[in-house]
Amino acid sequence: MRFFKRIFLFMMVNILILVTLSVTLQLLGVRPYLSANGIDYASLMIFCLVWGMGGAFISLAISRMMAKWMMGVEVIDPNTNDHNLAELVNVVHSLAKAAGLPRMPEVGIYESPEPNAFATGPTRSRALVAVSTGLLGSMDKNQIEGVLAHEISHVANGDMVTMTLLQGIMNAIVMFLARVIAFAASQSVKEDMRPIVNFLVTIVMEILLSLLGMMAVMWFSRAREYAADNGGANLAGRGKMIGALRALQLTVKYHDPRQPASMATLKISDRPRGGIAMLFASHPPLEERIARLEAMQQ
Repeated sequence: MRFFKRIFLFMMVNILILVTLSVTLQLLGVRPYLSANGIDYASLMIFCLVWGMGGAFISLAISRMMAKWMMGVEVIDPNTNDHNLAELVNVVHSLAKAAGLPRMPEVGIYESPEPNAFATGPTRSRALVAVSTGLLGSMDKNQIEGVLAHEISHVANGDMVTMTLLQGIMNAIVMFLARVIAFAASQSVKEDMRPIVNFLVTIVMEILLSLLGMMAVMWFSRAREYAADNGGANLAGRGKMIGALRALQLTVKYHDPRQPASMATLKISDRPRGGIAMLFASHPPLEERIARLEAMQQ
């Protein structure tokens, strides 16, 4: 049942994005970028920016809602009578105040044996911090505080917006270059073959350029994880932050395949990777993150 719910939500979100972006292009009066005279670069640039960045920012705007639905997050009432949940909310709010957030984030919990947590939301004032049942059951209070400090640091740094902006720009560049290259390639064949060549080259170039773009985005994602570790250490204490990462090292085997891969970049850690796969990893290896924090202590 949950699988079909995810599929339905995925389809509805994509329909929303398609309709919104199509209407936006109509309102902007963007005409087809291919004409008898070649490429209309202004129209192509607007087309790519609207599709590349528009989809990314619509996804960001509804990120809290989608996280709740896709991960099954239950938002905790700040006035809950459950002592453990109330303490969790209090820790998040204390860290949020220390980080100078203008508004307290929502705090949620989701069912998963994988010890993990994530933060999402369109702005620093509309954030969600959620933790898994696996994390709450496998870590002590100090380690949990270190994890929460890391997530609050992401919110305070505006990482969700920055990552969305970077991904949107990368999408637009990929779309633009793929179409320019495809048009140039299509000019070397007979006129009746040009539409087919244009289409095929566009698809191939978008795949190849997207892989290169993903490497750049994932490199930045790894850099923001180091920054969030440092921010978490400043908020909760370096010892708690190191303790949290060491605890994650011991529980890395508890990977939950039911969780959507699209949520991986939001979490505090991801599956370990090696070799060329590391170029596409959203998180640095835990041992490197720990080593950096330990080096800052000296």
